[in-house]
Amino acid sequence: MKIKGLRWWVVGLIALATIINYIDRQSLNVLWPAISQDLYPDKTPDERKEIYAFISVIFVFSYAFGQAIFGKIFDWVGTRMGFVLSIGIWSLATAAHAFAKGLVTFSIFRAILGVAEAGNWPGATKGNAEWFPTKERAFAQGIFNSGAAIGGIISIPLIAFLTIYFSWQMIFVIVGLVGLLWLIPWIVLVKAPPKSHPWISEEEREYILTGQRSDSSAGSADDDGYNPGTMEMLSRKQSWGVIIASAAIDPIWWLFVFWIPIYLSEVYGMNVKEIGIYGWVPYVGAMFGAWFGGLLAQNRMKAGWSVDKTRKLVITLGCLIMLPTLLAMANPGEPVTAVLLMAVILFGFQTAIGNVQTLPSDLFGGKTVGSLAGFAGMAAKLGAVGLTSLVPWLTSGGNYTPAFVIGAALAITAMAAVWILCPRIEPLKPR
Repeated sequence: MKIKGLRWWVVGLIALATIINYIDRQSLNVLWPAISQDLYPDKTPDERKEIYAFISVIFVFSYAFGQAIFGKIFDWVGTRMGFVLSIGIWSLATAAHAFAKGLVTFSIFRAILGVAEAGNWPGATKGNAEWFPTKERAFAQGIFNSGAAIGGIISIPLIAFLTIYFSWQMIFVIVGLVGLLWLIPWIVLVKAPPKSHPWISEEEREYILTGQRSDSSAGSADDDGYNPGTMEMLSRKQSWGVIIASAAIDPIWWLFVFWIPIYLSEVYGMNVKEIGIYGWVPYVGAMFGAWFGGLLAQNRMKAGWSVDKTRKLVITLGCLIMLPTLLAMANPGEPVTAVLLMAVILFGFQTAIGNVQTLPSDLFGGKTVGSLAGFAGMAAKLGAVGLTSLVPWLTSGGNYTPAFVIGAALAITAMAAVWILCPRIEPLKPR
């Protein structure tokens, strides 16, 4: 049996995993106004926000180290089994939230969830390098990055709707089961890399392998690309360009992922159902940004542009879109205006981030892609930890302006890291 366009089925499953990933992680964010009133009826809004921030920091801190851990795991066991471990564990951790009774138990379950969910990103990056030729990678990255946006679009109104019929505990069980069901088509379909997969056509196999660098980025056993050890990899300034750009740009995303429901509740006095009406809008911008960034990169490469010129154009454009809109969030006015500005910010973020995330496969061979993606992901989440920790202090009294100004500065930093530390984005060679 041969499946036409098998690589698109694979990236589609990874995108679906990313949607599930975001539904799972967003459940607490959306339900927190109800959970906090249930568990902490005597706390003030600022005190509840501090508890939420602490639990969120635990999640992102665990997520940061999970990226480095799972980057290595994916390089060791491969894309297929790496995803089985990652999504299997995070689905069980999500369901376990139903048994949380307070700060300690929520923190434990969020820590397990964070470590396991982190595997989605180095796994997606490695799967992209394995299944796609260079010219299609940014578009493929955009497809599964759009899964994060679609997860945001779906999760907020979905969870708000489920509160009508189920307790918050049962909602965690339901969303946890969805991830376990995803494992069935993944195990059946993704039997092997494209070089040895029995269901891929010879035409598609040849298209994928010849479209990759001559040294192959697919991470196969005979990969001859530049695959340095960890210390040598970290001695290259290009690696630090990827790591610093990731550390700077990613906190902007997490600022909105964690705080959109709390922001709408605190600034505009919305309850969970009202948050469900407004809170999904920013993720529509993120979805279109993921597609736009990938398609723009693919278009420029087909037009003959180099990888270096293409990546820098799209990353710079995304950062420049974010800058004025982040500053405009200082005084957005009506809630509709606020969520539309957020949509533009997340459009710019997703335009840039897909091309930032493809940089490891632009620079190194397949056996190193997962490792660098893992380190970059860890740095990104540590940056998010720093900003998330500051948010309760920065936004005391409901003034979110300082947080948005910091976000604008981070966009500039990400852009500068790519331009300065990656003078030319191309396959590196041993010194």
